Amino acid sequence: MLKKFWSWYERHESLTLGISAGLFTLQLFHLYWLTAHVISIKLFDHSFFTPGSFFELIIILVDYLEVPTLISVSLVYINQLRKKFDWKSVWFLIFLNSQWLHIFWITDEFVLEKLTGSGAGTLLPPWLAWTAIFIEYLELPVIFDTLRRFFRIFSRAQLKTALANLKKQ
Repeated sequence: MLKKFWSWYERHESLTLGISAGLFTLQLFHLYWLTAHVISIKLFDHSFFTPGSFFELIIILVDYLEVPTLISVSLVYINQLRKKFDWKSVWFLIFLNSQWLHIFWITDEFVLEKLTGSGAGTLLPPWLAWTAIFIEYLELPVIFDTLRRFFRIFSRAQLKTALANLKKQ
């Protein structure tokens, strides 16, 4: 069954990689909000980006897209390791899957606050909340590598199509 899955995955690699890269790119908006709003309030008691409640809800929903994104992008690096071991894929899998702590923190602080209306904040100790924030930024190298992989595959596919069209002429 795994062999069939990986066979299917590799046949549709450009599509799955494109979807993963697209979902992952949305996280850049979340990182901007995290930096300019959440972190700046905690550090400077001032927000440099104050979205309205509707846009804040959208940003939180985008962050929850991180769950399928983590799974789909993890498959990219698991597939890479299946083919050939390399430490970069191992590190990126660690960076990716450390995000689960951040997701817990977001759930804890923001969703509970929105649902209950209480500004109680996080149940995590401050040092662990800051660790979760730091972990969120470990996505950046993985986002850029995923985009690089997608554009490399996309460029190869375009080149193959162009060469096939030349042969037809």
